[in-house]
Amino acid sequence: MHVVIMGCGRVGSTLAHNLESRGHSVAVIDQDADAFRRLGSDFGGITVTGAGFDGDVLRQAGIERADGFAAVSSGDNSNIISARLARETYGVSRVVARIYDSKRAQVYERLGIPTVATVRWTADRIVRHLVPEGHVEIFRDPTSTVSIIEVPIHDGWIGRPVRGLEEATGARVGYVTRFGIAALPIASSVLQEGDQISMLVTDDIANQVTTVAGSPPEGGR
Repeated sequence: MHVVIMGCGRVGSTLAHNLESRGHSVAVIDQDADAFRRLGSDFGGITVTGAGFDGDVLRQAGIERADGFAAVSSGDNSNIISARLARETYGVSRVVARIYDSKRAQVYERLGIPTVATVRWTADRIVRHLVPEGHVEIFRDPTSTVSIIEVPIHDGWIGRPVRGLEEATGARVGYVTRFGIAALPIASSVLQEGDQISMLVTDDIANQVTTVAGSPPEGGR
């Protein structure tokens, strides 16, 4: 697949190399030509100097054949404008934007633009390491029957299958967030250090699920 990245900071350059190492073609856009130095001499993709919301710049980057677009510049406004342009004008199916303002992130999520709220995600991760107790409710359905909670897991679960955690807690893992990107677990999914685990629960089992997830698994350390 071909992916266009707007922003060649630390995140953008790391993302570009990550995608390229997986065999994807990559184009990186940045208004500062010096920023491309972060890519190094081994980068084989396209670099385009300019604004990520400029149609000519986007076309030079191959937006018309792009399968994915990531807006990871340092400006919220630039990121969301370019992300919406990629989605709505050029019909790119996979679009994500980095947003620093968590309130804005919620608004853009409702507009159908997946976002990574950098400050909120970082703060949440730090809290998890400092005070790894309890759970945080992320979502509750309109009938107030089912909720999605983020539960901290004991280190003993690291390296174990997600299905093992589900069997032990009696609850379903809705998704796993790894490096700020959420993904649905599959049969072979294994828990890794730093994973954020979001589980589907009812009120009567929420505390039990949190307790089991925060304790070492049977037969574990």
